[in-house]
Amino acid sequence: MGFKHTGLFPEQAVNWDWMRNKIKKANREIKVLNLFAYTGGATVACLAAGASVCHVDSSKGMVTWAKENVASSGLSKRPVRYIVDDVVKFVNREIRRGNKYDAIIMDPPSYGRGTNGEVWQFENNIYDLVELCTKVLSDTPLFFLINSYTTGISSSVLANILNLTVSKKYKGNIESGEIGLPMEKSSLVLPAGIFGRWEE
Repeated sequence: MGFKHTGLFPEQAVNWDWMRNKIKKANREIKVLNLFAYTGGATVACLAAGASVCHVDSSKGMVTWAKENVASSGLSKRPVRYIVDDVVKFVNREIRRGNKYDAIIMDPPSYGRGTNGEVWQFENNIYDLVELCTKVLSDTPLFFLINSYTTGISSSVLANILNLTVSKKYKGNIESGEIGLPMEKSSLVLPAGIFGRWEE
């Protein structure tokens, strides 16, 4: 297993391209679970690369918006499930059903509430969620990506979480770093958050 830490770079350009390339080069059917999926940018990227996606968010409005984004991208006929639910409850149900995924993406908020008022706090809940998600990974997972915009959390924390959970069960490499937004007409990049990712 190797560790690599990178500098600032645009999240959309790099993480989305990275996911697309991983899926395209897999040469097999890839099932993706997108948690805290918001308006579906990652869902669109994975569908366009040929994967099937389960898109989960507790906000009905965000899921509706994601459906519109998928449709406007010309991907409505691609295999996608839209789920409005609390992420932890959904993953627990998938474990009971025996459903498995080849890739997991999560973009958890710093703080939030589920469909029935469940409280989510990044610092308190992220480790348990990642560990729970290892139970829905397939026998040959492709990747596991976590993005975070929670202040005060180092990207090394995400790498450590993946090392203690995903890497306990699967051989692979872990990479972490900062994500940012490039400024127009400038070489500056505005820090926007952090990422951690495991790949086969």
